Amino acid sequence: MVWLVILAAMLLMISPVMWLKPSPRQRRIVPLRNAAAKAGVRVVLEKPPLHGIETAMPGYRWSYPAAAPGPHFLLVRASEASDLLKPCVADWRWRIEPLRSLPQAAREPLEALLTRLPQDALVIESNESAITLWWWESQTAERFTTYLDDFRRLRDALAGRADRGGVKPDFGAGATGD
Repeated sequence: MVWLVILAAMLLMISPVMWLKPSPRQRRIVPLRNAAAKAGVRVVLEKPPLHGIETAMPGYRWSYPAAAPGPHFLLVRASEASDLLKPCVADWRWRIEPLRSLPQAAREPLEALLTRLPQDALVIESNESAITLWWWESQTAERFTTYLDDFRRLRDALAGRADRGGVKPDFGAGATGD
């Protein structure tokens, strides 16, 4: 009986330490996020641009240069999108297409990425400031680094292709706007 009491006391002392021990997922994500940060990718936890997901999701952002903003578009994995949306490549659909067609230098890395991203990669979003991969971080840092060159090529090819130009029409005195 005394041994049982001693064993129970030891377990009570050890159990809080076990709660502090990182889970296997945490042990995989820390090196993944460190590798992303080292590569210049900013990781954010925000609500993704998906209907029905109200929780924060990891987004990996490649920033466009401030002087060369990017276009606005949104690609969604077909499993998360309506069948009414226009297909893009593989099992991805356009929720928002870019206003101008993408140049070949951007289409190649985009298509390469779309055909090999993991199934938990749900959205690729581009806006004036960055291109973002929304995913649930299912892969290791080593596997993630294989996407870096394609994302850099895509970002570099899209930089400076903002949907709205720098010149705004002048509708001042005497102008009709026609």
